[in-house]
Amino acid sequence: MGPLDLLNHLLNFVAPALALGAALAYLAPVFISNKAVARTRTAQAAINVVVGALALLAGLVFFGRDGKMLSYAALVLATSSSQWWAMRR
Repeated sequence: MGPLDLLNHLLNFVAPALALGAALAYLAPVFISNKAVARTRTAQAAINVVVGALALLAGLVFFGRDGKMLSYAALVLATSSSQWWAMRR
């Protein structure tokens, strides 16, 4: 596997965490009116993406393969918990 193929695989692995983390950070103020702990939405999105990527990595290590539905459920639970923590007062 070449370096571009490896980069493509890594980006595809992190893509669900990136999409969900950014969507949660930028759409949360529409539904929740609390003042956020993190200063910017970009910081909240970065925290959500890192937490989501770690959840996916834990699923990969635990199951031995990527793409299990339980890994994606852990991704949703971890990123939503991270966003809830970031939006608390």
